[in-house]
Amino acid sequence: MFRPFLDSLRRQGVPVSLREYLDLLAGLDAGVTGFDIDDFYHFARACLVKDERHIDRFDRAFAESFAGLEQVPVEALVDQINLPRDWLEKLAEKLLTDAEKAEIEATGSFEALMEKLRQRLAEQQGRHQGGSKWVGTAG
Repeated sequence: MFRPFLDSLRRQGVPVSLREYLDLLAGLDAGVTGFDIDDFYHFARACLVKDERHIDRFDRAFAESFAGLEQVPVEALVDQINLPRDWLEKLAEKLLTDAEKAEIEATGSFEALMEKLRQRLAEQQGRHQGGSKWVGTAG
């Protein structure tokens, strides 16, 4: 998935080894960074740039590889992700209180909740932070 990014780094003159690339992938697999582009940028730079002389080259390669990523609508990503039902249920058991679980059951089912999320994402027109209706970083 990140192979074009690795190729771009090499074209820009950033000496990236296979070991550093594998470290990046292992960190992503371990959940070191979330789905925020800024967090990923800093994590990738820490993994892949070993000399400060290459930071500008890294920035050019990163911009080339991930240009336009901010314009991808969230609902397009949700539609592409096929999370296993049992994984989501186990996560809900671990994170939700008994009251929150009862509230989900009162709405009908887990499928109804996921459909409501899809509808909410389709209605939402931009980035959101805070509040209690839209999907965002603090809502």
